[in-house]
Amino acid sequence: MTHPFQLVRNVIRCTLVGWLGFATSGYAQTRIFVAPSGSDKQAGTLASPLATLDKALANVKTAPQNEVHIYLRNGVYYLPKTLRITPQQIGNKTLLISAYQREQVELNGGRKLALRWQKSDNGIWTANVAGEPFEQLYVNGKKQVLARYPNYDSTAHVFNGTAADAISRTRASRWKNPVGGYVHAIHRHEWGGFHYRITGKTGDTLSYEGGWQNNRPMGMHKNQRFVENIYEELDAPGEWFYDKTTQTLSFIPPAGLDLNTAVVEVSRLKSLVELVGAPEAPLRQVRIQGIRLTNTERTFMEPYEPLLRSDWMLYRGAAVYLENTENCRIESCELTHLGGNAILVSRYNRNATVNGCHIHHVGATAIGFVGDTSAVRSPAYRYEWFVPYAKMDLRPGPKNNRYPANCTASDNLIHHIGEIEKQATGVEISMASDITVRHNTIYQLPRAGINIGDGTWGGHLIEFNDVFDTVLETGDHGSFNSWGRDRFWHPNRKTMDSLVAAHPELIKLDAQKPVVIRNNRFRCDHGWDIDLDDGSSNFLISSNLLLNGGLKFREGFYRTAENNVILNNSFHPHVWFKNSEDVFRKNIVMRGYFPIQVNYWGKELDNNFFPDQTALQKAQQNGTDAHSQFGDPQFTNPKQGDYSVEKGSPALAVGFQNFPMNKFGVQKASLRVLARSPKLPELINSHKESNVAETTWLGIRIRNVQGPGDRSAFGLPDEKGVVVLNVPKESKLAASGLQKDDVIRSINGTDVATITQLVSMQQQLHFMSTIPIRVMRNQRIVEVQLPVK
Repeated sequence: MTHPFQLVRNVIRCTLVGWLGFATSGYAQTRIFVAPSGSDKQAGTLASPLATLDKALANVKTAPQNEVHIYLRNGVYYLPKTLRITPQQIGNKTLLISAYQREQVELNGGRKLALRWQKSDNGIWTANVAGEPFEQLYVNGKKQVLARYPNYDSTAHVFNGTAADAISRTRASRWKNPVGGYVHAIHRHEWGGFHYRITGKTGDTLSYEGGWQNNRPMGMHKNQRFVENIYEELDAPGEWFYDKTTQTLSFIPPAGLDLNTAVVEVSRLKSLVELVGAPEAPLRQVRIQGIRLTNTERTFMEPYEPLLRSDWMLYRGAAVYLENTENCRIESCELTHLGGNAILVSRYNRNATVNGCHIHHVGATAIGFVGDTSAVRSPAYRYEWFVPYAKMDLRPGPKNNRYPANCTASDNLIHHIGEIEKQATGVEISMASDITVRHNTIYQLPRAGINIGDGTWGGHLIEFNDVFDTVLETGDHGSFNSWGRDRFWHPNRKTMDSLVAAHPELIKLDAQKPVVIRNNRFRCDHGWDIDLDDGSSNFLISSNLLLNGGLKFREGFYRTAENNVILNNSFHPHVWFKNSEDVFRKNIVMRGYFPIQVNYWGKELDNNFFPDQTALQKAQQNGTDAHSQFGDPQFTNPKQGDYSVEKGSPALAVGFQNFPMNKFGVQKASLRVLARSPKLPELINSHKESNVAETTWLGIRIRNVQGPGDRSAFGLPDEKGVVVLNVPKESKLAASGLQKDDVIRSINGTDVATITQLVSMQQQLHFMSTIPIRVMRNQRIVEVQLPVK
């Protein structure tokens, strides 16, 4: 006979099992199953799954257990709208949305088309596509090319092909109605890119709107530009065009493609998943795990906002968007074929984690941790803007809590990022605190692999990352890049010098806690491996392996670099402050230092290891490196990437200590097997100083621009021009307005690359009493009239 209490317990148990099939005795959580073949009228059990995530989420709040798992069965889920998860929707439940037993699950922000194709005589196939317009087309999972000029070239350095005549009047004369087309261009100084929408054509002249995607608005590069979404440019296999008026899709299929059996998808949603709480009620404990997230619309013409005085503007949206959350996680997901940002941790977030994800072929940034400017005291939004000291809020730290803190990006494989937008990066940190970026492999990017946009508020830990093949389409940047431009920073160096001398307490009002960069491997072939630019302050940089581009410190304070291995390069100190408190010690360098405009050499530069006596002696002439040494560092196995030193290495005598050479990048086995590694350098065996041409011309001393150091220091778009070293009062040019550290870029409208060209052109203009030249001064072009007679 069954006891009455046992009967009650069995009834309760059966009731819970019947409620959407959850909470059996073997589980401590409610389980909801969803499958493409399911029905929202079913129970949501493994045997009778629901059909949509929306229906599953509607049942979370009333689930009998505090922990709820939504399991997605194998298949593609075309989202009709962005999946938005809020506290109002799920209550106080802990929620996991994941693939069931590692089945292949895809959340797709586009729509699958069923088309009736017609072929014309010119090789163009057409089909009617009703509904919303779109800007991305996939055929059998492969992205196709929106009609463009010049045609797509997979080997081209920038934008997969550019042309100086992309928007010329001659080119525009070919276009009947280019309205809705796009102009894409690299920044004039190669500091990112710009995007414009064509709004009309008068005669052969275009009108367009845009250009708000970059915070240094200096205009388009004269050569590196292309146009797309113009019907007359539909002329190559793989290109397509959609006419919104007639709702006609035109496509030139690649050879061998059978359109009658092909799977055709187009983009639709800008965001796939949004985890959003309220400031007073954050969303807590939500995990997205083991899912492929793909196919979002392009966002480069959406509204953008500046990230303080950095070069960056931001579209505050992403395929996966988090705001006002606590302890939420994105784990083991693949994010690919996205039109904009992949993951954005925006404004207030605490303990958000992105772990074990594969993020690739993305239009903009992979992972962003970006706060709100309302949290910043006395914010300035442009490079040239400054809040006067008398009006400055002098309290330290953030103004409110609308920023990410204690968040992590770890063990992610990130590559082919910024395919559309060139002011993009693998991991972006701005207006945030205590962000950890650990064990990520990051490569194939147009700009930095990891970027910190400002000094607010520090505490970040950047460790064990492998970052290479960066700055591929832009310039004057690094695999790791940072800007300071905090409250103490002023675009005029003399003003800033006097400001920090009088008020040194300003330096750490924003950069409160040190940023630690340690145990990483960086390689940049088009800039610096580590680039601390424009006021970057309060950094501890140790035990990093720098494969090519060296280390740069510019205009900052409280930076220590020690125990780093800098291969085939050296330390690049640029325009230091008198009391910078900078330290460079116990590092192995393979060339002499590359100082630019350095009158003060910091707190300590010593106990470093140089390649030869000449390099060491040159450093000691500056009053540094009294105890440094030189010689062969005796690397253990450089051909295999092991740059630790042998037990008998003389580098150990200066205090250098070996650090692990096999812990860089992703550690997750499934990602590690997919990840590339950087090309190892062929080591320089002896110190080789470059010869810098220098001479006296018209009574002033000048020299050629030399290398990326000059480019960064003077804000140049390339490595061409002539640097003015001094302008004596007695010279005939003294009254012209020409100044020390001006860089002569052109003479009488003709570009100048070298001293030889400058002198030659001036001699050809002997009949002129004054000659117009253009110089770069404080990163701006200034017109000067030179009296040469």
